[in-house]
Amino acid sequence: MHKPAILLIYTGGTIGMVKDFETGALKAFNFNQLLERIPELQLLDCTIDTYSFEEPIDSSDMSPEHWVKMAEVIEKNYHLFDGFVVLHGSDTMSYTASALSFMLKNLSKPVILTGSQLPIGDLRTDAKENLITAIQIASLQENKQPVIKEVGLYFEYKLYRGNRTTKISAEHFNAFTSPNMPHLAESGVHLKVNHHLLSNFYTSNQLIIHKTLETNVFILKIFPGITQNVLNAILNIPNLKGLVLETFGSGNAPTEFWFINALQKAIQKGIKIVNVTQCWGGSVDMGKYETGTALKQIGVISGYDITTEAAITKLMFLLPQDLNPNEFANAFQTAICGELNLMN
Repeated sequence: MHKPAILLIYTGGTIGMVKDFETGALKAFNFNQLLERIPELQLLDCTIDTYSFEEPIDSSDMSPEHWVKMAEVIEKNYHLFDGFVVLHGSDTMSYTASALSFMLKNLSKPVILTGSQLPIGDLRTDAKENLITAIQIASLQENKQPVIKEVGLYFEYKLYRGNRTTKISAEHFNAFTSPNMPHLAESGVHLKVNHHLLSNFYTSNQLIIHKTLETNVFILKIFPGITQNVLNAILNIPNLKGLVLETFGSGNAPTEFWFINALQKAIQKGIKIVNVTQCWGGSVDMGKYETGTALKQIGVISGYDITTEAAITKLMFLLPQDLNPNEFANAFQTAICGELNLMN
């Protein structure tokens, strides 16, 4: 009987750390000894191989170059394994999950990111449960086909669509939420999968990796008192290609002439500006209030209910493509892999 084969990719982060008994410092452990560390993994109905980055990456140092490396590891091993689990620091995990969801076109196998708030060697660690269940989810099959066919993020008993997540706590084990979409699965006494939420985004099984990402982008959170000098300084950053504008409520921003005029000039220069809400949940509706309508009229693109993490990585993904302004706006406002919902 064929057992699903899972590749465990360790990139860095707290989950892969153990305490040095002599110094008390945390250090990365050898993932080749994973089964010795966590013998419970042998009870899973799958085979597990491991791949580790030569130098573990703290998630604060995560970059698009590392995302490309992860995608290449998956590409190289795609036909050898039935699923992939990526161990990653939690601080930037939502950015990585979002980026990979766009970069892995025609994905038809699970790529599950997970991590932990405490090191794997800690007595009270959340690492073992997160790791074991992430592997179990990646190995789920029906009729010899993977149940999950997308990039997911598993943390504290819940599997989320990766590009719908955001980190909300540096203190609690339930560190992530998916504000505008229910979780895909939940681990309790039984592993409950919400099959009606699962999507097969692609009709082709030919995996295509998008490795070119534009990093000349910026996230600007609007706040009461933002000045003309600050806005102009940001919009005049050399080679700036795209801006995610975090606005109030349902997409509202100041209506003062200097503010709208500066954004309009930037758009006319070719800078793509996307409007997302600062709120945890909800959607941008630029026709709801006059303060949002002004943005719509000058060509600011609505991000609807997309997260900031997905918005900035989708900008990076779309900008290198040769799209005119209308094509770009349409592409951004079209769900590629479940990252947004056109709610209005």
